[in-house]
Amino acid sequence: MRKINKMLSALGSTAILAGLGLVNAQAQDEEWDMAGFVENATFYRDGAGISKSRNTGQFEFSKDFGKKFGMNNFRVSGTLRATYDAVYDINDDEYGKNAGGPRSFENAGSTTAQAIYGGNGNSPWGQSILGNGGPPGAVPPGFLFDVSRNPNQGLKVLGEDMHNPNAGVTIGVPVRPCDKDSRGCGLDDYMDFDTNDLRFPEFNDQLDFIRELYFEGSVPTGDMSELFFRVGKQQVVWGRTDLFRVLDIINPVDYSRHNIYDELEDIRIPQWMATAEYRWGATEIFDDLNLQLVWNFDEFRPNALGQGGTPYSILDAGSFFRAMNNCWENGCTVSNFVPAGAIGLDDPGLIAADFAPGVIGIRQVNLPDGHDQGGIKLEGVYNSVGFSLNYYHYYQQLPVLRGDIVSMNAFTGEMADWDHLIAFDIDFPEVDLFGGSLDFYVDSLKTVFRVETTYTQGEEFANTIEPDLYSESDVFRWVLGIDRNTFIPILNKNRAFLISGQVFGQHLLDHELERAPLGDIGMPDWEDNYTMTLLVKGWYKSDTISPQVIMAYDYEAGAGTFAPSVDWLINDNWRLIVGFNIKFGDGMGDQEFDDCRTCNPFPPFTATPAHADPNQSGSVGLSGIQPLGRFRSGPLGSASEEDEFQVTLRYRF
Repeated sequence: MRKINKMLSALGSTAILAGLGLVNAQAQDEEWDMAGFVENATFYRDGAGISKSRNTGQFEFSKDFGKKFGMNNFRVSGTLRATYDAVYDINDDEYGKNAGGPRSFENAGSTTAQAIYGGNGNSPWGQSILGNGGPPGAVPPGFLFDVSRNPNQGLKVLGEDMHNPNAGVTIGVPVRPCDKDSRGCGLDDYMDFDTNDLRFPEFNDQLDFIRELYFEGSVPTGDMSELFFRVGKQQVVWGRTDLFRVLDIINPVDYSRHNIYDELEDIRIPQWMATAEYRWGATEIFDDLNLQLVWNFDEFRPNALGQGGTPYSILDAGSFFRAMNNCWENGCTVSNFVPAGAIGLDDPGLIAADFAPGVIGIRQVNLPDGHDQGGIKLEGVYNSVGFSLNYYHYYQQLPVLRGDIVSMNAFTGEMADWDHLIAFDIDFPEVDLFGGSLDFYVDSLKTVFRVETTYTQGEEFANTIEPDLYSESDVFRWVLGIDRNTFIPILNKNRAFLISGQVFGQHLLDHELERAPLGDIGMPDWEDNYTMTLLVKGWYKSDTISPQVIMAYDYEAGAGTFAPSVDWLINDNWRLIVGFNIKFGDGMGDQEFDDCRTCNPFPPFTATPAHADPNQSGSVGLSGIQPLGRFRSGPLGSASEEDEFQVTLRYRF
């Protein structure tokens, strides 16, 4: 903590003093270009209160050293950023040390549970009929866990912030920072953030407060051609899309900062990389041509998804992973998991179960340790049409849950690999991406068109047909974007509005979906899906006031967002942005999918009447919203309860 305070003090003091005019950086050394800003972003979420109170200081510097080390235009550049998010202090009942509380778990349709517990028959955490709440000595050890070690406090029910989590498989999520409650924080270096990690996200072992730090320069190879190098911590940008990425996959992304809604420039996770680019310039055939090689020699970093208890956790994946790791390490209560008849009850319902440690859950995360991510891009202009051809080899930045790990049969205590059991390791498979892009201007339409496509091999997805509950699929993605400056006289007779639209498509070539007795089983991800975005932006008062509206809609999820805002450039230094982010559509309301509670992992004990053979594992398709409905809801639908009012004030120097 002392080290963090010193770093914050050094960076924050420099930025603030410069911002107030007390330090004139350029006056001290005219050869250094220095700039930066200090900013406060405060967001208020309906139902939760303050969801962000982010205070940021950013300092940017660069210097051109001329001819050095055999290079022309040798330059050193850097960007430092420090953030303090006060939400974990000022709203700790929702996101900090006092978040969560005791919870109970559903026994759907169980008359026995209702007779025991009264009301709706919900079992308190750790007190299920099949577990600690059952007859002493009559419950197998696989359904008992130490409630004193894993108490009914500091919990939420998986999905309760997104929808009413009834009639599906749900788990208790510990939601306090990991230094306040270590449950579910056993995935080393992955979703194991303590309070200071959440308050000061840039100050970590990866030195993320260094947003950029690189040197660059060029070596002439001819009258028009040169070889350009850049080495250091940087963002390498392929593609030109907003909100969602197609080609722009070299840097992982921090979705825990503000889901998909911050500029990609602000949420890409910088990596230590080297790029070499041969620039031919104009040739006999091409108006411009260059070839770029990229080598990411940094340690692998996955996308940051947030964790259980943070305001932004895309797809609510952080909550699911933390809940499942707690199940593996400490045991847990899972709602609606076992048919009551499986334990001899004359009862048509499903009951909650108290699983012992090591039966279900997430055991560990397997982060790749290679330094072999890299690729090549050929880019140019032909007859005023920009194009690129791309290849990149990398590790999948989104996690996949792989089954087939040794765990305990809850009924017999036997240790083995059990088919269709929700017991996993987290992995990140190797992926090969082939892609390309075009951009061109059609004068008759006064419109710029942008096209990007990618084809990937090696990506993995959840799949309840497979015994290991995952499978591989090739994926084709594309985006068509249009940008046009358009006069809307009723709104502004003197200044055109920017209208920018995008349509994203995704197709899983090896998609699997089958009909089982009680519902569909297979891959919860859609075989084909389309997401549309639209930006309308205008300018008034000599371009100092800029209203805009951003809209996005996920076709299959039936969910979208509407985000109006006004950006006011008060003067050369001060800037104020006020806006809303409002969700609409079905959200997660009806995005159900096979949740594997009828997968029969411990035959014949977990068989249902719909299983033709009680000794055969495999799902018969009983579905719920949790946990796999999140893949159908997507990042828009799974954030359906995150309506916000947002204010950002920035001072730039």
